[in-house]
Amino acid sequence: MIHNYLEISERARTGQALSKEDWDFKIIEKVQALVEKYDLTWDETDITPDQPDLADRIFTAGKELIIDIGVYALNQGRIIPLSEQEINEGIHKMDRPLHMGEGKDSCSLLPRKILDTNPPTIWAGNPGVPTPEKIFKASVKSWAQEPLVDLITCGSLVDVDGVSVVSGEVSELIASRRELSYLKQVREEVGRPGLGMLAAESSVTEIGDLAATHPDLLRPCDSHLVAMFNELMIDQGNMIRAANSLFYGMANASLATVMVGGLAGDAPGAAVVEVASFLAANIVCLADYHLCHPIHIRYVATSARGCMWLQSIVCQAFARNAPGVIVCDVYPKSGAVTKELLYEVAANTIAISLSGGHLEGVGSADGSKPHGTGLEVRLMAEVAHGITKQKMTLSDGNKIIQALLQKYEYVFEQEGGNPGKSIEEAYDLLTVQPRPEWQKIYNEVKNELIEMGIML
Repeated sequence: MIHNYLEISERARTGQALSKEDWDFKIIEKVQALVEKYDLTWDETDITPDQPDLADRIFTAGKELIIDIGVYALNQGRIIPLSEQEINEGIHKMDRPLHMGEGKDSCSLLPRKILDTNPPTIWAGNPGVPTPEKIFKASVKSWAQEPLVDLITCGSLVDVDGVSVVSGEVSELIASRRELSYLKQVREEVGRPGLGMLAAESSVTEIGDLAATHPDLLRPCDSHLVAMFNELMIDQGNMIRAANSLFYGMANASLATVMVGGLAGDAPGAAVVEVASFLAANIVCLADYHLCHPIHIRYVATSARGCMWLQSIVCQAFARNAPGVIVCDVYPKSGAVTKELLYEVAANTIAISLSGGHLEGVGSADGSKPHGTGLEVRLMAEVAHGITKQKMTLSDGNKIIQALLQKYEYVFEQEGGNPGKSIEEAYDLLTVQPRPEWQKIYNEVKNELIEMGIML
């Protein structure tokens, strides 16, 4: 493994020059060829496929892709080449526990198996969702107080002291530090001061990330994002984020928001790129764990069929070929105080939990509005623990997912989506408890899920 990150930085400066347009064409050509070579197909009526050979072929294709083309350094317009030896060493590094938080609130994330009998880690929050300062703290508290939550994250502040946050300016630095200050207050108020976090979500650029790196803010026992861009690209800012962790000690979370229906084509091609992204991120992002967040080119939400299938098959591919900590985002189309949100959360949770992934969410309303609360996080956790405890099979999980799709899939075609209501309407922000209307909907959906066969 490359111990000197300066070498990777140097490759970004001296690698083969290529235009962004030519890189995009290269992705299209290479992925299409691999999909045909390995006969990669999917069935939209089988969201949690029990096909070990398919998972293996997708992994092999993803590995072949990253060794063949490398990673595109966006700022320099050059290719960072990666060798097979480096990829293999990165795979070997993945198979280890990740320890987050401190003291009595610490948490250990382990690589999960397909149909693992241990429940997934519940990482609560709506990472990156634009959030006004006036509701930020109450939003985080609504999910941090939930008993089944293991770790927390948050949205990004869009304003501080009435001033709009602008990336790369003083306001971003202040917002990043203000965010971490609120998170510390919440952890103390809910009696879990050592709770681990994925934070500095208000740091759009590396400026905010660097500003938040302090033991009283983003602690060494926490983590931050080191994202890759669509598809298989990284910019200088995220490489600086990665390098920032080298001596400080916090964990790096790679993020791959591969487009289903984009340059890589439909779900199978997107899954190949997702695998390649994680394998590359072990090196160029110095990743300690990976966030799987596919985006449907038309529907956006991770609860779309193609996105859920991708999360399932990618988690299975890594569980079988390169065990590591894979955390999947749950970003539904619907927002708070709607039944559809809870149906989407349940379906997405089943697909991820049975396939070997951990859970992060909920980024309600496509993550575009701060319409998320702790109640849907509670459901995510209860469903994950329930289906693990009852040892649900992939086939049985798919049957329930198909039934749930019938209850919410229509919102994808609905003009304006299904944003629901803000947390101010869903919760009493003084007590930080659900309002009667939202609690009633939750109780009704929970009973429906029990009738469907989920042990809650």
